[in-house]
Amino acid sequence: MEPLANQIRPQTLDDFIGQSHLVGDRKPLRLAIEQGHIFSFLLWGTPGTGKTTLARIYANAVNAVFFELSAVSAGKEDIRRIVKTPAMRDQPRVLFLDEIHRFNKAQQDFLLPFVENGELVLIGATTENPSFEVIPALLSRLRVFVLNELSNAEMASIIDRTGFDLDPTAMEWLVEMANGDARQAITMIENTSRLYDQITLETLKETLQSKFLRYDKKGEEHYNIISAFIKSMRASKPDAAMYYLARMIESGEDPKFIARRMVIFASEDIGLAQPTAAVVANAVFQAVTTIGMPECVLNLAHGAAYLANAAKDRSATNAIGSATEDAKRLGNLPVPMKIRNAPTKLMKDLGYGKDDPDEPANDLMPEKLRGRKYFDSK
Repeated sequence: MEPLANQIRPQTLDDFIGQSHLVGDRKPLRLAIEQGHIFSFLLWGTPGTGKTTLARIYANAVNAVFFELSAVSAGKEDIRRIVKTPAMRDQPRVLFLDEIHRFNKAQQDFLLPFVENGELVLIGATTENPSFEVIPALLSRLRVFVLNELSNAEMASIIDRTGFDLDPTAMEWLVEMANGDARQAITMIENTSRLYDQITLETLKETLQSKFLRYDKKGEEHYNIISAFIKSMRASKPDAAMYYLARMIESGEDPKFIARRMVIFASEDIGLAQPTAAVVANAVFQAVTTIGMPECVLNLAHGAAYLANAAKDRSATNAIGSATEDAKRLGNLPVPMKIRNAPTKLMKDLGYGKDDPDEPANDLMPEKLRGRKYFDSK
């Protein structure tokens, strides 16, 4: 009865799909694994992107005694037990701590000296920004690797590994439904295969509708509900937003997790249409941090209603996305001379900071990007 995701889990980097910026040829995590480099690190990425698999591949590569804990249920006694577990000579103890952001400050402080003195090699995994949730002393001792969402092509390759034959329509639907989460796609296939004789678009949809879902702070419903909350605010539906907010609160969700998502939403989806939304969202986050539960529920409700009712404008979000693509694609384009800094006489003599008659007066872009617009003019 071993889950399908475990059955097809890659054992080496040669079988691993995705995260080429980390495990591709001459990339940092591949080099560390190939060279057997012993160090503690943190894997930060959305669900189903390969954090657990990479941790296990690393532990195997360095011939470690491997321990796996979830910070949701683990505590200090679990750490003590692992440290006391005898290891063979020169064999490191690798602790994979999933959802490390769920460890409170006292628990992280307790873990710190074992990482410092090398008794534990820590591999943390988190879906949250570690700058907010991991104490600075511990974070400074961890190399942080950021995992990207899996592309559609990578998702399709992982689905092919399950051994089930999906037609193109079913494959496309499953890839879109899973939204870059390989574990969710594999679980859908596994559940569908148990309920029906074949996997088609119709049986996949039936499985999605019929399976029993409950809120689990480390499971997929956690992400389903926060997604519904964000999409309700995006659609300017305050009633729906309030319902999903209540679902999260009643299920024991961390209020700071909700508030952070609201801060992001204020700039990502409301943006220039109502700039005060960012001020309100940040005030909600500060209130949640200062006041705590249960009173901060009122701050969250106030903020959710405000953001849902606000006008929406994603122009800044779209603009920085397009500008980033150009920056990556074109590299370090030369800055026009007229807007370069000229702190020395030599630089002034070279034309730094002076108007160039050959350059358009109202265009401050590098030559290759003259006339390029990132903001929609409508």
